Amino acid sequence: MPALGPSISTPSSSSSKCSGTSSEWLRISPLAKLATHSRFFLTLRSQEGEYHSLILFRLTPGQLLENGSELGEDASGSLQSLREQIYVMEANCPHLGADMSHAEIEECDTGFVAVCPWHRYDFDLKTGHSETGLKACTYATEIREDAGVEHIYVEPPSGGRNWRLVEFRPVSEEFADPPPPPPDLSHLTISSPEHREPEPLVPTENPPSTLIQWAVLILNTPDPMLKARIAPRTFLNSTSSLHLFRTGQLKSIGHRSAKAPRPPDMPPREDTYARNVVDPGKMARRKNRAVMLHALANIEQWAIDLAWDIIARYGPSHPDLPPAFFADFTKMALDESKHFSLLTARLAALSPSTPYGSLPVHAGLWESARVTFPSLRARLAIIHLVHEARGLDVNPGTIEKFRRAGDPESVRVLETIHHDEVTHVTTGHRWFTWVCARQGVDPVQTFREEVRRGWRGDVKGPFNAEDREKAGLTPDFYENLRGEMESEWEKEKGAQGAISVGY
Repeated sequence: MPALGPSISTPSSSSSKCSGTSSEWLRISPLAKLATHSRFFLTLRSQEGEYHSLILFRLTPGQLLENGSELGEDASGSLQSLREQIYVMEANCPHLGADMSHAEIEECDTGFVAVCPWHRYDFDLKTGHSETGLKACTYATEIREDAGVEHIYVEPPSGGRNWRLVEFRPVSEEFADPPPPPPDLSHLTISSPEHREPEPLVPTENPPSTLIQWAVLILNTPDPMLKARIAPRTFLNSTSSLHLFRTGQLKSIGHRSAKAPRPPDMPPREDTYARNVVDPGKMARRKNRAVMLHALANIEQWAIDLAWDIIARYGPSHPDLPPAFFADFTKMALDESKHFSLLTARLAALSPSTPYGSLPVHAGLWESARVTFPSLRARLAIIHLVHEARGLDVNPGTIEKFRRAGDPESVRVLETIHHDEVTHVTTGHRWFTWVCARQGVDPVQTFREEVRRGWRGDVKGPFNAEDREKAGLTPDFYENLRGEMESEWEKEKGAQGAISVGY
């Protein structure tokens, strides 16, 4: 098996990725925008397709501001504080790959250290040195003025050429990124008419102790509303699976256990939702905003399952997957939960008479997932680099329809979703190329072969080339691309023909 490719930051590869001597520093963000949060994810990609994840810590004390572009009366002093207390280091602990986004920051004699939430390894934010003898990669920063605006620049990793920033997002913090209040859904009639106590978000007996167990629990939750609330960003708290994972309270991912639970072949749905599931071919064309929001919410609730399923289904069969894989797809699951919650809340506000589940829905997205059950590589290709990439193509047109209809609230929701979906395709590309590097195959040709086997018909444009390129999909991935998978009708006809000639 080929050696681990350099496409991600892992304990085995991070030592070769520390900042180098390149003069092409990366512009990250206007300095003022760092005032909104204290930590930010940075994902970089090189010209060669290598990925590297960093975490930016802003240690400036004081109250966080709602709008980083408005720093108040003492703007110069606030900016000076920002300049003096910005640190960037690799996003995963060099010990066992723990996510450092929720590391504790402690002050010591020599400065500040980030303490890994898993095993308490501490790393100097300036030098990366640890008392344990390990060293984390740290990255120099500079403040430069561009057209009268001060920006933060970061020195890129060594190795690779023409590094670019492909993701920059704040780390969700309860105090800095407060969740919106849950929508009032008391008027909805979709729930069962008899009175019942609300289900707890966390089981009171034998709660999950590994990330795989959490994933299977969520997959087996039949109520989409509850499913979306178990561990989303919008309800992030001390009992959420991501919080437990990042802070080391989940002692294991669980993918190397012989007793890891298996995900369901088909995630269940309550009868009130299941009775409205129809064949995708029988879905009416979207005619109004409520119908469109309902259809988009349906896609997002299946996307929640898909993100947890890739963790639970392929983790146990791929014990070499690093923690960064599970962190990426857990974050994606939380994004999808956020999207579903935003869409159902907007639907309830726009059209109270058509709550989510009251209109026909389909499970076409999950049917595509079933095709990929035998292969992680196929799952990444079909779901994340075909289906989700297609979303990048159609989202701008959908947003424009709502804009023309004079619905700025829905536009804001859809723009948030689109921004996140670019990062989801980036995640799919990152891990697809990682798998290809492990297997020693060319990612472009391998992707096209996976689509040929696992997709039906042409992958049609027009393509959003700009956002696809941001996510790593150059035109050689998707131009003139066609799948040759047989439909169920064709398979049945072929089987009958084989019987008739005695095969």
